[in-house]
Amino acid sequence: MKKFLAIFVTTFITSHLSYLTLQAQPVYDIIKQKPAYASCNYDTYPDSIPDNLTPAPQGKQPFYISHYGRHGSRYINRRSGYDIPYKMMVQANEVEELTALGKQVLEEMNLILEDSEDRWGDLTSLGKRQQRQIARRMISRFPEVFADSVCVSAISTTVPRCIMSMEAFIVELVQCNPHLNITMDASKRDQWYMNHQDPVLRKSELDSVAQKAYDTYSDSRLGNSRLMEMLFKNPDIVKELVEESFFNYYLMKMGLFQLNTHYSIRSCIRELFTTDDLYRMWQIDNALWYLQYGFCPLNGGNYPYSQRHLLRRIIEDADSCISLQHPTAQLRFGHETVLLPLVCLIGINGFDLKTTNLDEIEEKGWWCSSVFPMGSNLQFIFYRSDPQDKDVLFKVLLNEQEAILPIRTDCAPYYHWKDFRRYCLKKLEKYK
Repeated sequence: MKKFLAIFVTTFITSHLSYLTLQAQPVYDIIKQKPAYASCNYDTYPDSIPDNLTPAPQGKQPFYISHYGRHGSRYINRRSGYDIPYKMMVQANEVEELTALGKQVLEEMNLILEDSEDRWGDLTSLGKRQQRQIARRMISRFPEVFADSVCVSAISTTVPRCIMSMEAFIVELVQCNPHLNITMDASKRDQWYMNHQDPVLRKSELDSVAQKAYDTYSDSRLGNSRLMEMLFKNPDIVKELVEESFFNYYLMKMGLFQLNTHYSIRSCIRELFTTDDLYRMWQIDNALWYLQYGFCPLNGGNYPYSQRHLLRRIIEDADSCISLQHPTAQLRFGHETVLLPLVCLIGINGFDLKTTNLDEIEEKGWWCSSVFPMGSNLQFIFYRSDPQDKDVLFKVLLNEQEAILPIRTDCAPYYHWKDFRRYCLKKLEKYK
């Protein structure tokens, strides 16, 4: 018994230290190296992923993959996100209050709008490439799951960018192995678990208590007087036309978002903002995502349960596939508003954090940008020695990197499926 406890403590501490090492670099430094990180769910997926996976336990090999992935990089969903700063700039220009730099920024904004028109929400060429790269790494890392004529099922929400992401992913798998037996589907019938947005929980996500806490947290981080002086001849005069806080926030978003499109040339908009500016915007966004999608006690702390149907389905599908004699894979394609609360619900990498102090979320590693960039994904990789092996192990990859679960294990980063299954079902039973 003492030997088992020693093994557990060692593996548990080692796995947590590994995650803490990843989190050791401050967000500020990450943004300094990669400004797009500040845009949270608008961030681009990494171009490359370290090939540093822990070898499979002795005698075990992968036989099943369960996956939920966000669509790849896209155009912004609707023009309104751009119209907020754009209309302010147009009005200032009409009264001749733009500086020379301001006119250059307005010109770039016009080019961005021209490029984006009638493409709102569309998957970009970068988004397709991200999916192909993820698929190629998956089949390269776990060839046993995709050998010969293995059955692979893929399902998407009914949103076109998700369907196209699924298609790009599958095309790459077929190129790697033309013998795969693949089925694809996208139907309203599956939206109850693939893209469930709980209306009851949605009503409480930003109630008066949460809103007050958010306003207190964000007020000191809004605005940018330096930006106003750079773009407007008389900042005090244009205050009637330009709301500084909104303008600063949405112009930053506009500049960073272009990294997802083919219109990602050198941008005078992005060059307007310092690392300090971007970092403050990230803090504001990160706090809002926590309030809306995390286990935040300020609004009842239940929103992650919006993905209870998906988690149950993942468990049921896994139980079914474990009983099969042959390998298989199930691929699901959806949205970040599903992926983030699912990660919180399971408690991956400490994202089940509960705190009423918004200053603590950054300190404790609740960084939404690390969960849901464009193309983000959650992979459950299952292992066994043979179809009769009852001790099925699995590990979780968040964005293709080994993750930590809030349950005990004697073989981290691998976990016993029966333990995880029991943990999740018990957690789900508590929610009424």
